[in-house]
Amino acid sequence: MSGLRFGYGTNGFANHRLDDALAVIADLGYEGVALTLDHDHLDPFADGLARRVAALSARLSSLGLSVVIETGARYLLDPWRKHAPTLLDDDREPRLEFLARAVDIGADLGAEAVSFWAGVRPATVGESTAWDRLVDGCAQIVEVARRRGVTLGFEPEPGMLVPDIAGWRRLHADLGAPAEFGITLDIGHCRCLEPIPVPDCVTAVAEHLVNVQIDDMRRDVHEHLEFGHGEIDFPPVLAALSAAGYAGLVAVELPRHSHAAPTVAARSLEFLRAARNSWLADAVARVRADPPSIVRLFAQAGRRCRPGEGARARLLRALPPETVPHWVDDLYRHGDAAEKLAVLEALPELPLGGEAVPLLHDALRTNDTRLITAALGPYARHLDQHAWRHAVLKCVFLGVPLKNVDHLDQRADRELAAMISALHAERAAAGRELPADAHRLLDRIP
Repeated sequence: MSGLRFGYGTNGFANHRLDDALAVIADLGYEGVALTLDHDHLDPFADGLARRVAALSARLSSLGLSVVIETGARYLLDPWRKHAPTLLDDDREPRLEFLARAVDIGADLGAEAVSFWAGVRPATVGESTAWDRLVDGCAQIVEVARRRGVTLGFEPEPGMLVPDIAGWRRLHADLGAPAEFGITLDIGHCRCLEPIPVPDCVTAVAEHLVNVQIDDMRRDVHEHLEFGHGEIDFPPVLAALSAAGYAGLVAVELPRHSHAAPTVAARSLEFLRAARNSWLADAVARVRADPPSIVRLFAQAGRRCRPGEGARARLLRALPPETVPHWVDDLYRHGDAAEKLAVLEALPELPLGGEAVPLLHDALRTNDTRLITAALGPYARHLDQHAWRHAVLKCVFLGVPLKNVDHLDQRADRELAAMISALHAERAAAGRELPADAHRLLDRIP
């Protein structure tokens, strides 16, 4: 996957002069920059634009940086309203002028793409009117891009009129599928919005992909998080980009991290290089292409990957969904204790329904406290109440901390209380005590 090129967004260097930001980005080893046109970073409405663009072009060339143009400045057009006006507003002319200037700047800088989005539909504008305005506005910008030989990357954005890939496809079709109108893919947004895994999002739009923004994200937090703080499995994402033949920039977008920009940018590049070059990335790609290869790779992962990296879970998530039940059962039945544990811990993340409940029963028959703890994680919601009560009682008997039992308070009932109380009586007769957390649980059960 050595062909991938990483860039960094200037919106993550908001406290730096543009020239200084570019120098830091280049010195860290990035190959490109995602330049957000804004007040302090190449204001497209300030005097002397042609001179400033020419100077910037020379600077980018001297630093060996490629460039894409981003147009997400928050208050460039209106000091009172964030991102306003958009292509959907009544007063959309400033946005059209801004995007036309962005295309001209992109042409003069030799930008690989000019990226933009739809905007949020105003409450006073109907959906049909908003869509018509969007199509008309995009058509105008496509014509400017065609004249200047510039590629556009339209970004689906959460909360906007075009929030996902399906919306982009509709817009692309309504525009007549122009060659200049590609897609910008934000990896974090794909994690939160799309119904398919992120690598599959990449594959789905590969032929139209012209710009990639990358950051980490959790489903419940639509924020740009630093790598390792969210839920995205990056090696298969980078593998998918490489397999798709994507040749554009993969630009880090962390607009809320300007307070520590050089440090965060350095950590980000280190993370992405490791993800791109790791054994795990290749292993994930092999499993996606050849599911039976997981038998050998699952065993190797314990030696090849660091603890806490979640390598075996990543391999399981790479399996085609229809093969997951078979391989989960096979890997658990034939695995050593560490492999069984990895399977159990990954169950909540896999498309299984209740098919893997027999594995929980097997784990709960052992005295391995690690397996018992894993078996009572989130996937234990598929255990019937009788089996679940006996599993909790076994935790009390073995001293497994009850804090590790998922949804304990919600499922604990009087029958469980009676079972624990009986165990308490037995232990009291033998001069032994229950664990303190078992007493606390009894106090909480009405």
